[in-house]
Amino acid sequence: MRKFTLITLLTFMSVLIFSTSFAADRIFFGIATGGTGGTYYPLGGMLAQMISNKVTIDGKDLSATAETGNASVANASLLGREGIESAFVAADILDAAYKGEKQFDGKAVKNIRALGALYPETVQLIVRKNEGITTFTDLKGKSVSSGSPGSGQWQLLGDLLTVNGMTRKDIKEDYSSFAQSVEKIKDGNLDATLITAGTPTASVMELANHHGISVIPLSGEAVEKLLKDQPYYVSVTLPANTYKGQEADVQTLAVRAIWATHAGLDDKIAYEVTKALYENLDTLSKVHVKGKEISLDKALDSVSVPVHPGAEKYYKEKGLIK
Repeated sequence: MRKFTLITLLTFMSVLIFSTSFAADRIFFGIATGGTGGTYYPLGGMLAQMISNKVTIDGKDLSATAETGNASVANASLLGREGIESAFVAADILDAAYKGEKQFDGKAVKNIRALGALYPETVQLIVRKNEGITTFTDLKGKSVSSGSPGSGQWQLLGDLLTVNGMTRKDIKEDYSSFAQSVEKIKDGNLDATLITAGTPTASVMELANHHGISVIPLSGEAVEKLLKDQPYYVSVTLPANTYKGQEADVQTLAVRAIWATHAGLDDKIAYEVTKALYENLDTLSKVHVKGKEISLDKALDSVSVPVHPGAEKYYKEKGLIK
């Protein structure tokens, strides 16, 4: 028994020493994304794999991982307390976090920094087909999912209600995630969901493949009012046939996603991961459709917070910053 215990202990110690040595040869780098039903998570996974394959810092491999999260507001707060190395955050939420406005209510996240702009996220108001909902105001009295309270989508829904002369009391608000909302719509337990994500969005595709859906337009005079107050949103067209059964173009809104970090991230790491993204876009575009919408010439679009010094060094090399 004593011999067995000694062998077991020695084996455990060798595994521990090997693991510690292995970890010492690596630098870990996290990317906070969103739920599995959106675009942040799969794109983050592809980006993490690419960084892990391409980046070394002072002879050490950079081991990047994508982590599921609660999207923009939660990700900005996580960066504020340096709980992760980087995160995807919508441009309007990043701006609000840095200024301590709206959902951040005076608690400015001053250590937040930008690595670079990614792709436009499309606002999609999804309902089941033939449910009598064809305009935003038809949502009155209906159950609508807006995501977590305080999230970017939650804020946007409130803004859309306001410009359409409605309040949250006019709807039955639901706080489900993308994936949960889709399941509830399938089961007939939810009338509509507001989803802001890169298109085509996996959870919406899955819904459209098995149930008739409609994407409700977000346009007209009310939306024009919103755009005056929300400079990070722009009018865009969701092309016909983005989803099964969606036979016509749909006018809606979009906001650019930003890859962000915090001021405490090492300059070398910030430089190398930024370089890895923008110098491997061909690879990223082959494995994820949103990779085709990321470009170096738009790397600073919608970026209103300070750029991390490491990323800034890369942009100066490329002539984007003087």
